[in-house]
Amino acid sequence: MDQETTQHIIEGRKTFFVVPDVSLLPENYLEDFMTHGYEAYIIGDDRQCPLVNKVEVIMNTFPDSIFFFYIDAHVDGVDWSVYIRNLQEQHQENALIGVLYAKRADEAQKKALEKYFLFDVGIQCGCISLEYQKSKNFDLIEKVLFANQASGRRQNVRAICDQNSKVSIQTAAGISDGKILDVSMSHFSCLFNLPPRIKMYEKVSRVMLNVNGTHFMTDAILFMTRPVDGRDLYIFVFANSAGGQGLDPDAKERLSKKIYTMISEKAKKLMQEKFTEERNKLANKSNPFTRTYSASDFN
Repeated sequence: MDQETTQHIIEGRKTFFVVPDVSLLPENYLEDFMTHGYEAYIIGDDRQCPLVNKVEVIMNTFPDSIFFFYIDAHVDGVDWSVYIRNLQEQHQENALIGVLYAKRADEAQKKALEKYFLFDVGIQCGCISLEYQKSKNFDLIEKVLFANQASGRRQNVRAICDQNSKVSIQTAAGISDGKILDVSMSHFSCLFNLPPRIKMYEKVSRVMLNVNGTHFMTDAILFMTRPVDGRDLYIFVFANSAGGQGLDPDAKERLSKKIYTMISEKAKKLMQEKFTEERNKLANKSNPFTRTYSASDFN
C-alpha cells in the first residue's frame, strides 16, 4: 500500500467498538453510521493477534480515534476495570475511551459502574448502557457519537475513487466526460477531458456517474473549481429530484453501500497488515531462534 493511500486512510477520526455483543450492536449499523458521517469499525478478539496488542496497534496507526469497550465480553487475560484504567493512565488526554455494557436490572450496580469508569478512571466518552432491543441502540449510540464529535472536523466521509470512475454531463455545448477523483454522500470532485461551459452554482440535470463500478444518475450543482496540476478541478454538490441538496433514495442507498465498501476495505486491509506485523514481532520475541538480539541482552 503506497504512502499516499495509507495517509488518506489514516486521516479523519475513527470509532472502534471493541468486542461488542453483535446481537446488541450488529455490524450493519456501521454502514448507517458512515452515512451519518461516522467512520466506525468493530474489533474482535482472535488467536492471531491478542486484543490488547490490537488496541495498541490501532492507537499508534490511527491516533485520532475513539474506543468503546464492551465490558461484558470475556477476553482471556483481560480484566476490563484494570485494563481500561491502565490504558487511560498510560495515554492520558490522548485516550478517547468509552464503555458499553448490557443494561443492568440493578440500579445500584449501574451507578457503581458509572462512578468507577467516569470518575475514578476518568474516561472521556461515556459509560453507555445498551438496551436488549437492538433497534433502540442505533439511536442511542448515534447520540453518543454526536456528543463525542466522532465525525471529527469532516461533515461527510470521503472516498478516493479508482481509475475507472467516470462522470458524464450534458450541457447546451454538448457532452463532457471526465474522471471522478473522490466522492462523499454530499458531493464529488472530478477532472474533465474538455472543460464544460458551466457557470458557478449552475444546476446540471441527469449527470451520469460510475463510482468504482456502481452506476447511477443524479442532478448536481457546480459548487467550486480550483486549479490542480494545471487543470481545473470541478466540485459538484448532489441535487435530488425534489430540488434540494442530496441524492434521491435509490441513488443514496447504492452510493452509501459503495462508499462504505471502498473505505472500510482499505482501512481493514491496513489494520490487518499492522496486526500481522505485530503478530510476527510477538512470535520473534517468544522464539529464541528467530529473535534479533542486541548487545544489552548479554550485559
